[in-house]
Amino acid sequence: MGSLHRMAVLCGLTVLLAATARAEEWKTAKEADGINISLSEVAGSEYKAYRGVTLLKTSMAKLRGLQEDVVGACAWIHECKSQKLLKHEGNQSWTYTQFNTPWPVTARDSVLHITTVEGAEGSLTRKLEGVPTYVPEEKGFVRVARVEGFWKLVPKGADQVEVTYQVHTDPGGSVPSWLANKFVVDAPFNTLKALKARAEKP
Repeated sequence: MGSLHRMAVLCGLTVLLAATARAEEWKTAKEADGINISLSEVAGSEYKAYRGVTLLKTSMAKLRGLQEDVVGACAWIHECKSQKLLKHEGNQSWTYTQFNTPWPVTARDSVLHITTVEGAEGSLTRKLEGVPTYVPEEKGFVRVARVEGFWKLVPKGADQVEVTYQVHTDPGGSVPSWLANKFVVDAPFNTLKALKARAEKP
């Protein structure tokens, strides 16, 4: 029993250390306008995951409205060219988005499966999952190969909401490293900054 107990303790420590290591992998890349952007390496991928966190002076209802307006949301999503709702069913929806990219990189498009889960404390989590084969590929666009992430909205008092936007993307095709490195900072920062401007507007 002694050796089994030692093994259990070692396993517990290993899990704890692994969790701590994962938490420490996130490194701040930019902090401005009340928005913190951090990046993390992802095993088996040449592209980093990004996470943006900010506190908005707004209501959950207003934020939900901004996010659920799929076409209108294109105005505050980084480099969004157009966006439409493909299907909505219960707490799930499927969206199609076209993105602008700088020359000479081919423009990208993506198809997302979004699952919305409401927490007991009033929070809202939208899980984002890329489903590249859900609709046929469009001519002139490279389909984003992988998207995995989430939006999390947590009410803080009567008129504030903490927003976390975390995503790991594989853009598919060939993307220069300078653009990939710029994207993982610009995408969450510019998206949250534009969302903040609309959400806090009287």
